[in-house]
Amino acid sequence: MISHMGDKDGNAQGGFVLLDENFNIKGRWERNNSATQFGYDFWYQPRHNVMVSSGWGEPNSFKHGFNPAEVPNKYGRYLWFWDWTKQEVVKKVDLGNEGLVPLEVRFLHDPNSTHGYVCAALSSTVWHFFKDAQGEWQVEKVLQVEPKEVEGWALPAMPGLITDFVISLDDKYMYFSNWLHGDVRQFDISNPHKPVLVGQLFLGGSLRRDGAVKIKSGELGPEIPLVKGHKLRGGPQMLQLSLDGKRLYLINSLFSAWDKQFYPELVQNGSQILQVDVDTTKGGLTLNHNFLVDFFNEPFGPALAHEIRFPGGDCTSDIWV
Repeated sequence: MISHMGDKDGNAQGGFVLLDENFNIKGRWERNNSATQFGYDFWYQPRHNVMVSSGWGEPNSFKHGFNPAEVPNKYGRYLWFWDWTKQEVVKKVDLGNEGLVPLEVRFLHDPNSTHGYVCAALSSTVWHFFKDAQGEWQVEKVLQVEPKEVEGWALPAMPGLITDFVISLDDKYMYFSNWLHGDVRQFDISNPHKPVLVGQLFLGGSLRRDGAVKIKSGELGPEIPLVKGHKLRGGPQMLQLSLDGKRLYLINSLFSAWDKQFYPELVQNGSQILQVDVDTTKGGLTLNHNFLVDFFNEPFGPALAHEIRFPGGDCTSDIWV
């Protein structure tokens, strides 16, 4: 099952395509005209007969780069709750201006749990969804990354731009990346309603001390370390966590058109993979200075790597039924 974000002409239309074991297209998954306005990610919890999906925006818009003027009409701000068996939408939640561009959706790994999260990239917020005592699905905002007032950037205020997150296999920690601010954060989610920050590292981004962007308050941007003599490009983006929760991997490329717009040096020199060591007892993040995969010297020139996947399953693909 594969989610899609647009129709054949690149207009906004969310939905899902089914393939058989030979990768032949079998048709659409959703029934009774349940296609959503926008599409992007989805996650399901079979024991609760539910799937939750999100929506980035219209491909004709975002594939050319980001234009703030197109946000009201061309980008999503909704969560859709589906009846997994009937394959129909049962609830649509408008996250409003605090939930612009919801991307990754994750339930906790416990198959009996009804708790999950979605990160709204442009608003830089984290939303918690859960089933209440009456059996209704509810959504609440639990985290906010405040924008920075800046000079020398495309806009006067820079959002964090939360582009990815991952939950540890034991459901104890959540990690997310701020692609523009340049940091990755670790939260204890033992109480899923109230995440607690326990770790943070700046590993690139636009607020770096050696960059052209200045914070208006006079606050100095973070010093970004070199890794094996290499300057870190872009900002932390896609994440993957080892099954034991001790190694967090990150890649700094988002999407080529947006990479070109916000981090042109990333397109010119290629992306990188970094490894962060995790304290799984008390929380805490430490950069591994001995690990770097640099995609500069590739056979066809610098490459923009994106997803990280482990053979046999990982923390962003395993679902237990």
